[in-house]
Amino acid sequence: MRIFRPILAGAALGDRLVAGVAAIIGVALTGLIAALLGHSAAPLLVAPIGASTVLVFAVPASPLAQPWPVIGGNMLSAICGLIVVRLIGDPVAAAAVAVGLAIIVMSLARCLHPPGGAVALGVALAAAHTPLGWLYPFLPVALDSALLVGSGILFHRVAGHAYPHRPVPAPPSVFAPEDVDAALADMHDSFDIARADLDSLLAAAARHAAIRRERSVRSSPRR
Repeated sequence: MRIFRPILAGAALGDRLVAGVAAIIGVALTGLIAALLGHSAAPLLVAPIGASTVLVFAVPASPLAQPWPVIGGNMLSAICGLIVVRLIGDPVAAAAVAVGLAIIVMSLARCLHPPGGAVALGVALAAAHTPLGWLYPFLPVALDSALLVGSGILFHRVAGHAYPHRPVPAPPSVFAPEDVDAALADMHDSFDIARADLDSLLAAAARHAAIRRERSVRSSPRR
C-alpha cells in the first residue's frame, strides 16, 4: 500500500479537497470570462489548461506553477508547435520535435511548465487536421493561461496563501550556500522546489534537530 501514499511533502487531504473545489471554480471562471469576450467557451478552453490548473491550485509553491511559467510556458510552447508543423510534414515527427523544442525554449526563457509539452503536442497533432493560425498562441492559449493565473491569485489571496509564491527568507543554517549547491550537483537531478525554499527548509530542519538534541540531553538520566 506504500505506492498509494502521498508523494508531495506536506500534502494533506483537506488541502487537496480545497484545491479540487478551487480548480472547479478556476476553470469555470476562465471559461465564463472567455465566453463573455464574444466567443463560445469550448474552443477557448484548451485541454492542457487542466494540467496547469492542477499546478496553480494544488502546488502553488512550485516553481513550475508561478505566473510566468504558466503564461509564458504555454504560449511559447504553442509557438514552437506552430513553427515545427510548418517545417516538418509528418505529424508524428512534428509532434516529437515540437515537445522537445518546447522544453528547450521554456528552459531558456525560465518558464518551464509541464503542461507546455501538452500544448506543443496538441498544436502539432491538431494542425495536421485543422490549420492553426499565428493568433492561436495568444488566443486562446495565452488568454486561458492569464485568466487561470488571475483566478489562482484571487483564490489564494482569499485562502491566505502566497501566490505568486514568495520564499520565506532563510534563517542562519549550518549549511553554507556552496554546500547546498555541491549537494545538488552530486544528485545529478532537478527538484520541484525553489532554491530559496530549499535553503529555508534545510535551516528549519537544522533548527528542529538542535531542539530535539537539546530535549534529548535534558531528558536523559544523569549519572
